[in-house]
Amino acid sequence: MLNFEEELKKFHPSLEVEEAEEAIRNQDLTDMTDILKEMLKESRSKER
Repeated sequence: MLNFEEELKKFHPSLEVEEAEEAIRNQDLTDMTDILKEMLKESRSKER
């Protein structure tokens, strides 16, 4: 059975669309392209 008081304590309202977009944009997201670029840069510096 659900304990509504406990569930209400856990509740966090979702962000508005604009706030969610801003939160997503402000994250430093590393994608596969960034990883490959860094690996190539390191590889080239070791060759020298």
